[in-house]
Amino acid sequence: MTTKELNEVDPFVAMESLREALAGVGIVLPSLGVDPGSPALRLVELGRVRADVAVRLAEALRRGAEQ
Repeated sequence: MTTKELNEVDPFVAMESLREALAGVGIVLPSLGVDPGSPALRLVELGRVRADVAVRLAEALRRGAEQ
């Protein structure tokens, strides 16, 4: 995707895409959502997670970076 296309991504689509990708590696972010207070910024709020979930997320990202 180009930078312009990335800047125009619907935050709800981005959130669901992230939710599906995380679920694919067994990770759930319960607070994942779209920030309703800043619609023009199109922010996806990741929320808070337990420490064990943060570690699993970091491991999944490292595995992906190695491929």
